[in-house]
Amino acid sequence: MNGLALEFVDVVQRFRVIRERPDTLRELFSGLHRGSNRTTYHVFEAVKHVSFQIPHGATVGIIGRNGSGKSTILKIIAGVYKPSSGQVHVFGSIAPLIELGAGFHHELTGRENILINGLLLGLSKRQVRDLEQQIIDFAEIGEFIDAPVKQYSSGMYMRVAFAVATAVDPDILLVDEILAVGDAGFRAKCFERIASFHERGKTIILVSHDSSQIREFCDRVLLLHNGELIADSPPDEALARYDELIGQSQQQKVPAIPER
Repeated sequence: MNGLALEFVDVVQRFRVIRERPDTLRELFSGLHRGSNRTTYHVFEAVKHVSFQIPHGATVGIIGRNGSGKSTILKIIAGVYKPSSGQVHVFGSIAPLIELGAGFHHELTGRENILINGLLLGLSKRQVRDLEQQIIDFAEIGEFIDAPVKQYSSGMYMRVAFAVATAVDPDILLVDEILAVGDAGFRAKCFERIASFHERGKTIILVSHDSSQIREFCDRVLLLHNGELIADSPPDEALARYDELIGQSQQQKVPAIPER
């Protein structure tokens, strides 16, 4: 294994966005009969020619305003999206915490979903069984572990998902904003585990709007704006530039006072 955990080379991610669609089935079939269709699309670039490298053992934050491409980049790393162009190289196993409840079957119990998610993350059935009690103890949801997850609150989803992902002991941990869900005590426990990952030389990629978390955990920060990587720097520098962007945006929203 080389010194890199992750590499993006000129990565672009495009999506087709529907502009207009038929309002009713009658309009749809009428359009087909006439050889026309009102549904049109435009192409939206969520990530625009982004390149960076992350070495093994680094903890890297990704920040930016909503819609800047942060979660899209995590999903590209996790393999949820295949980039439209460019290259992505991942060196090591990944545990993604990028969408609350993703990979959970709502009709199955928490215990059954532990098994399913453990298998999806590359463990054998025996390995999951060996880790099951540790996962349940960490999640702290009591008897709900044997209830269907459709009955879970968002905080309970997060507890089980985080417990499974971190028990797998991945080389690379992806963490999106889901740690904003849940009580303060459990969030503190999650960040203790993230700190232990960092101490053991694991690679962590953290998306957060919490500047204190970014400063505490991250070695460096990627700042995204409108899908472009505009800064790759130490936390204080990236956060200062981010604050400038927020300030500029707020100034643009303030209506001008008409002259008299």
